[in-house]
Amino acid sequence: MHDDFPASGWAAPRKEVLFVSKSAIVTGITGQDGAYLAELLLDKGYTVFGTYRRTSSVNFWRIEELGIASHPNLQLVEYDLTDLSASIRLLQTTAASEVYNLAAQSFVGVSFDQPVTTGEITGLGAVNLLEAIRIVNPQARFYQASTSEMFGKVQQIPQTEATPFYPRSPYGVAKLYAHWMTINYRESYGIFGTSGILFNHESPLRGREFLTRKVTDSMAKIRLGKLDVLELGNLDARRDWGFAKEYVEGMWRMLQAEKPDTYVLATNRTETVRDFVSLTAKALDYDLQWEGREDKEIGIDRVSGRTLVRVNPKFYRPAEVDLLIGDAAKARDELGWEAKTTLEQLCQMMVDADIRRNERGSSF
Repeated sequence: MHDDFPASGWAAPRKEVLFVSKSAIVTGITGQDGAYLAELLLDKGYTVFGTYRRTSSVNFWRIEELGIASHPNLQLVEYDLTDLSASIRLLQTTAASEVYNLAAQSFVGVSFDQPVTTGEITGLGAVNLLEAIRIVNPQARFYQASTSEMFGKVQQIPQTEATPFYPRSPYGVAKLYAHWMTINYRESYGIFGTSGILFNHESPLRGREFLTRKVTDSMAKIRLGKLDVLELGNLDARRDWGFAKEYVEGMWRMLQAEKPDTYVLATNRTETVRDFVSLTAKALDYDLQWEGREDKEIGIDRVSGRTLVRVNPKFYRPAEVDLLIGDAAKARDELGWEAKTTLEQLCQMMVDADIRRNERGSSF
């Protein structure tokens, strides 16, 4: 343990660093959360340094859709999260006072096929940033995007900051490593390191690789006559779904707090995948009736009698997370944050956006 810091807890580093006023690094700016967070920070007067991988350079559609791609206070920086020297250079050249680490290999299914890559990016990548902060700007505030997938095989319902972890995927394990390393750097070196354990949060900016967006985009295509049927895996998995734009506000609030800590962001409502599909169908004026069981289950429109949804076992995961529901009481009490958008409103918002995109032939 460093002599400059107490045996436990957090204390502000003594070294003073000259920061660019209200400046922030946002890794993973091409993703859903990165785009919404950049928009929020720009609205608050920040200079934002948004990092992206070379392979994600074609994915600027989100910041373009939000109208911030050409913002004078947004600088896009190509950056390799797995390279410590690149992280050090990033901290040196930006002199940013806040660092939000949202970059990750974030597809749970892909993590089973690419566990090593997932570990390098999602796990060790966070440590590279923490180490760069320790070396360059120990006063910089760091936000780590943790995830409810760390709870995995849940040990307690609902899940809180004190719930034991039991990840069920390489993605969840990698995120847990980054989560604990954030706490370790906080306690060992006095870094202002905060983790947000965010439960599922969706929006029209979700990628189609994710379940919710697959559902809303596919159902929009079905409504427009561009697709016959939606195929899914486990319909019984239960998730706590919120609106991503509200969740990035929580991230920002965590870094404005007096002391760093861990916070759960969630809606405290859980629904099945089946429920999400039904709500999406309802937003398109379908009335789904479910018949059959397990891999023989189908969703039929009551009015037309047409099968719109069916189960395909190829979409099952090797190890499933059955139930996630979060209790965000601590964030509400200490940060003044709470989820406001209902799942019904979220489904309507997402499907409306997908109808518009599919009508103009540009469904990202």
